[in-house]
Amino acid sequence: MADTASRNGREPRTVLEHLLWQQDRTYEEIAAEFGRIADGLNEDATLSTRHLRRLASGERGNTTPVTRRVLQAMFGKPLNELLRPWEAATSAVERTPSGLVIAAGQPDPDKELITLAARRAKAFALTANQGNLTGEVMEQIHEDVRQLATDYPQRPLSELLGDLVQTQETLYTLLDSRQRPEQARQLYFLTGVTSGLLAKASHDLADPHAAMTQARAAYLCAENADHNGLRAWIRGLQALIAYWAGRLHESVKYAQSGAEFAVLSHSTTSVWLPISEARAWAALGNVNQTHAAIRRAEDAWNEVRSDEVDELGGLCSFGRTRQIYYAADALAWLPSEAGTAQDYAAQAVDIYADTSGPEWAFGDAAGSRADLAIAHIHLGQLEGADEAVSPILELAPENRINGIINSAMRVHKALSRSPLAPSGSDLQERIEMFTRTPLRSLPR
Repeated sequence: MADTASRNGREPRTVLEHLLWQQDRTYEEIAAEFGRIADGLNEDATLSTRHLRRLASGERGNTTPVTRRVLQAMFGKPLNELLRPWEAATSAVERTPSGLVIAAGQPDPDKELITLAARRAKAFALTANQGNLTGEVMEQIHEDVRQLATDYPQRPLSELLGDLVQTQETLYTLLDSRQRPEQARQLYFLTGVTSGLLAKASHDLADPHAAMTQARAAYLCAENADHNGLRAWIRGLQALIAYWAGRLHESVKYAQSGAEFAVLSHSTTSVWLPISEARAWAALGNVNQTHAAIRRAEDAWNEVRSDEVDELGGLCSFGRTRQIYYAADALAWLPSEAGTAQDYAAQAVDIYADTSGPEWAFGDAAGSRADLAIAHIHLGQLEGADEAVSPILELAPENRINGIINSAMRVHKALSRSPLAPSGSDLQERIEMFTRTPLRSLPR
C-alpha cells in the first residue's frame, strides 16, 4: 500500500507524500486513478508511478498545466501546496492540550486525517457490497450529492471540484457494476445531478464546450432514470451555459425544450426555465417576449411542488430570490426598462446582503449588483453605479467565476456607451484590472 510500502520509519517529505500515505492503495493504483479523473475532466493527461514518486519526494521537475489541474482536482490543493515540505507545513501550527490544531491559513493535519479517514470509510462501504448496495450506502451517496449541491452556490469552486470529480467517478464505477433496477435508477439520478454540477463547474471555469459535454451526459442519466424533474433541471443548466456563452437563440431553445418536463414535474424549474428564457430574449432585444416570459415565471409559482431535485437544495432548487435576480438581469439589457430593472436589482441586492440566508449565493449576489450598476448607468446615475459595483471588484480571485467576470464586463460596456461617462473612466479601469485575473487563470 502507499502508506506501509513507502514510509520506512521516516516522516513524509511533502504534503503530497503525507496524503498518499493515508490512502490504502499502491502508487500504481493512485496513478491509475489520476488517469480516470483526467478523463472525467476531459483532460488529456497521464501520470506514471515514477513521476508520482518523484513529486511526492519533493522533486518538482517539469509538470504540465494539465497535470497540475488534475492533481488539484484529486487532492483539493494546488501543486505548490502539495509540494510544500511536510515539516514546514506542520511547524506553523499550534496544538492545544486537547490536540486540536489552531493555524490560520495553514494545513490542519488533524482535520485532514479526519477527512481522509471518512473518505476511507466511505470507500470501504462502497466496495464491500458492490452489486448489492445497502440502504446505508445509497443514503451516504445521496447525502454526498446533496451536500455538494447545497455548498456549490456558497463556496469557492476550488474547495469543491475535487469532491465533485471523485463523486462522479464513484457513481460511474457503481453503474459499471450490476445493480438492481431500483438502485440503478437512483444511481442514474444522482450521477445526473453530479454531472450537472460539473457542467456548472465547467461553465464557471469559462469552458462552455466541457460544460455542454457534462450536461449531455447528465441528460442521458436523466433519461435512464426516467426523471422529468431532472430532465427539466438539466435543460435549465444548458440554457444558462448557452446564455453566458452568447448563444442566445440556443438558450431560448433549451429553456423552451425543458418546459414540457417542468410542467410534468411541477418543480421549481417551472419558474427557472421561463425566467431564463426572459434573459435570453432581453439580450436579443425582444421586449415583448421578455415581459411575456417574466409573467409566465411568476404565474408558475401557483403550480410549484418540490420534487426530488428540489429537495437536494442549493443549486438544484430555484427560489424567489433568484427569480428576482434573473428578472433584473433580463431587464438590465433593455435601457427602456431601466427603472424596473433598478427596482428588481435593488431588491435582490438587499436580500443577498444577508449571507446567512438559505438562498444566498456569491455569484448571484454579485450579478444583482452588476445589474443595479447597469440600471444606474442607464438612468445617468454614475455615482450609484460605482457604489453598486465596487463590492464585486473586491472579490478574491477564487470567487471570480465566469458569470461574475461577464457581469462586470457588462457594466464596463454600459459605461462605454453612456454619454455621461468620461472615456477611460476610473471605474472602467478598475473593472479591467478585476477581469485580468478570472478563476481559470489561478495557479494550478
